[in-house]
Amino acid sequence: MLQSNDILRRIRYIFELDDSKMIEIFAHGGLVVTRAQVSDWLKKEDDPAYQACGRAEFTAFLNGLIIEKRGVKEGAQPPVQEELNNNIIFRKLKIALNLQADEVLAILKRSGFGLSKHELSAFFRKPGHKHYRECKDQALRSFLKGLQSKPETPAATKE
Repeated sequence: MLQSNDILRRIRYIFELDDSKMIEIFAHGGLVVTRAQVSDWLKKEDDPAYQACGRAEFTAFLNGLIIEKRGVKEGAQPPVQEELNNNIIFRKLKIALNLQADEVLAILKRSGFGLSKHELSAFFRKPGHKHYRECKDQALRSFLKGLQSKPETPAATKE
């Protein structure tokens, strides 16, 4: 599994989030954090002030990102997952960005990662399902890389 700190840094860069917005997103997820904590989580591993972002903290961030992008869900809120893996992270990002399968495939294609619709749907199935497939680091990394690269617009390609 990719490190949560690495994904946190990538998401911050992709969405151009400042410290205040990051703190707000954590709060949406039910976790009060300080600017110093966020700063330490965003540091590189070789920095002496680096702190690992734990599962509970990272889950709170992902849940907060869903609320930030989509609003609060009606009814009972989903429970915090006991485990966090690439499949769950990928699903939460897909939900936060309100993406359909074709859009996810286009994002993956932008990063040079080919996947069929059936292979993609296998990532989002329950672990006990016969067609469930574990999401490897390369697929999640490619999705984040694809999000980072902006799609070309027809007007931009004419110039």
